[in-house]
Amino acid sequence: PDNVAGKRPDRATLVYTQRCKEAWKDVPVILGGIEASLRRTAHYDYWSDTVRRSVLVDSKADMLMFGNGERPLVEVAHRLAMGEPISEIRDVRNTAIIVKEALLGWSGVDSTRLDTPGKIDPIPHPYGEDLPCADNKPVMPKKQEAKAVTVQPPRPKPWEKTYVLLPSFEKVKGDKVLYAHASRILHHETNPGCARALMQKHGDRYVWINPPAIPLSTEEMDSVFALPYKRVPHPAYGNARIPAYEMIRFSVNIMRGCFGGCSFCSITEHEGRIIQSRSEDSIINEIEAIRDTVPGFTGVISDLGGPTANMYMLRCKSPRAEQTCRRLSCVYPDICPHMDTNHEPTINLYRRARDLKGIKKILIASGVRYDIAVEDPRYIKELATHHVGGYLKIAPEHTEEGPLSKMMKPGMGSYDRFKELFDT
Repeated sequence: PDNVAGKRPDRATLVYTQRCKEAWKDVPVILGGIEASLRRTAHYDYWSDTVRRSVLVDSKADMLMFGNGERPLVEVAHRLAMGEPISEIRDVRNTAIIVKEALLGWSGVDSTRLDTPGKIDPIPHPYGEDLPCADNKPVMPKKQEAKAVTVQPPRPKPWEKTYVLLPSFEKVKGDKVLYAHASRILHHETNPGCARALMQKHGDRYVWINPPAIPLSTEEMDSVFALPYKRVPHPAYGNARIPAYEMIRFSVNIMRGCFGGCSFCSITEHEGRIIQSRSEDSIINEIEAIRDTVPGFTGVISDLGGPTANMYMLRCKSPRAEQTCRRLSCVYPDICPHMDTNHEPTINLYRRARDLKGIKKILIASGVRYDIAVEDPRYIKELATHHVGGYLKIAPEHTEEGPLSKMMKPGMGSYDRFKELFDT
């Protein structure tokens, strides 16, 4: 508040958890939010310039919920209300717990070491050995005897009841390659349809990370955003100026998630790769609520977006592929042929929103993914004509192919094409 720094301690999750434990020793403490989500495994800490243990281990909390926590929060709350001890709640998706060994009934995949090539046998020469010659005698097919038909039970999916053992904290702390290896596995296990559990050793205990939760449907997203939010800071702040609040006061979140997979970004690790979108009606209702109830509204919506401006209602066209895909990005190095890049739902939303009574302007402040936008020039025309203020936020990141490939970002050809369409 009032741009005064230093009021929140470094590693706030650790400090606040310890204070809660001191005050209420018998009350379960569950971590959540962006800090807990991104530090659920051994992680790099820039304050100390070292690799630290999972925040769940250091904080001594009872459980950690990563990502958007509506599903796990409701399930855990109901189970606690029914008298189940938190120490026995171990199977909830989107949660991490401390265990002494793998959960009963689970099989593991040891990924604590890097894969190295094994022995490669030479290809046998087809004429290197004397082969028996054909004697020109007719070869009669053997008569097959009838066999009884046996019905095999359906095989379990390879990721069900399977966990991946990551390199331990002690190993990744001193080995950058193993640290990168563990991070790569974590990113590969983010698809709720096929993700496996993860386990990482910390001393004589393990951090057990359950698979991500199933994404919310549009109806469920609408119910979350229909809750009676006040849309103003807590009264305890009084008249203090809060820059973060001023930035989002007149903005509307229309979706979650990002399938871009940029190697430097944490959105996939936190919100997942599958886009979860609200309905048009839900978004329009929120715009009207801002217009009618938020103090100081002048008729301008500062943003209609999310992690990315133009991924609203975009998703894989093949449900089967979406459930089993392990690609880190749906758009790099090229846009997946299964990805739907039709921006018509976004265009219709923009048009309906700006036609509302009392709305002077709808701005788009979220970053535009231009490699997707060029697939639908109608969107670029709509954006440039009606929804750009002084600046348009895009992220070329670099101009050279080498750094761009390391970041898993598109080449400058996509940017040049976008600029050409935008200028026209």
